Amino acid sequence: MESVVVGLALGLHRSGAGVSVAPIVESDPDRHPVIRTLQEGGVPVYPILIPHRGYLQERREVRRLLDASRPDIVHTHGYRPDLLDSGIARGMGIPTVTTIHGSSRMSWRTAVYEAIQFRLLRRFHAVVAVSRPLVADLKRARVPPDRIHLVPNAWDGRSQSLPRVEARNALGLPLDAFVVGWVGRLIPVKGCDVLLRAVSRLRDLSVHASIIGSGLERGRLEALVAQEGMADHVHFHGCREGAANLFRAFDVWVLSSRSEGTPMVLFEAMAAGIPIVATRVGGVPDVVSPAEATLVPASDPLALGAAVRTVFGDGAAAQARACRAGERLQREFGVGPWLARYEAIYQRVGPIASASVAP
Repeated sequence: MESVVVGLALGLHRSGAGVSVAPIVESDPDRHPVIRTLQEGGVPVYPILIPHRGYLQERREVRRLLDASRPDIVHTHGYRPDLLDSGIARGMGIPTVTTIHGSSRMSWRTAVYEAIQFRLLRRFHAVVAVSRPLVADLKRARVPPDRIHLVPNAWDGRSQSLPRVEARNALGLPLDAFVVGWVGRLIPVKGCDVLLRAVSRLRDLSVHASIIGSGLERGRLEALVAQEGMADHVHFHGCREGAANLFRAFDVWVLSSRSEGTPMVLFEAMAAGIPIVATRVGGVPDVVSPAEATLVPASDPLALGAAVRTVFGDGAAAQARACRAGERLQREFGVGPWLARYEAIYQRVGPIASASVAP
């Protein structure tokens, strides 16, 4: 979600549209990489710093900001601003747009929030879905069809992949190992546990797993690694700023998600030119076909492990798929047409003289 906000805000700013971003943060904004990237790109950023669960304060600050700036459109991302803040804009007569990125499925509480969010989506002037399955979800939620817009994510090419040896040294990985890479939040829906169970079936290959990301699941995943006796072959790196630059440290990159929208991390792997094994979920099959990646069912460590084993055994074929994936990325997922589609949506709901993007 953050990558989409950054790409959209920077792209609109460069095109001459007035755009500002109001991120909701609970810690020092100066340490937030998204805010820093936007500011370096010249985008006005108005961080709203609130304490944990400071919902009333958040609403007051959002109202104050909208009163002061009076944007032509407010574009929200995520269930929190959709629930808490979008109604403030509509109450002031400001058209609202939201982008639905997918479900985090983090807890029963999140599921309730997302269910309420989908009921409220009928009030938005435009609802953008990043994948075809999400369009179907919106129709089931009775969002008016003329307000639903399918806009898959795009690749803006901001990351610059480090060479293999440099990337491995940055992560402290052995130079001579076969490394399976994984990048994402450590939450159940992302399926890192499925990857680890798959890797445990590849011990005869002495495969190493490189896990970049943080989240509530880390303790449980580390316990799983210890239980499977894989501590020497699984590396938890935590969050890494600029993780997109490190993909060439991997011999194969795995997306093991149980559910997705259109994941930006998939574009990052395609841009790096490395073999991809991904679960056939959400918008993934619309981005890569079997000609460009190996697609497997979700929640199936046996199938995932077999796919990684195939990459290990036939690197030339895997690399050929990776090359085709890179070519498709450049051909079909450029940022120009993507921005044009968003601008057309903005024009449809209101003037585009100014837009506020609130993640």
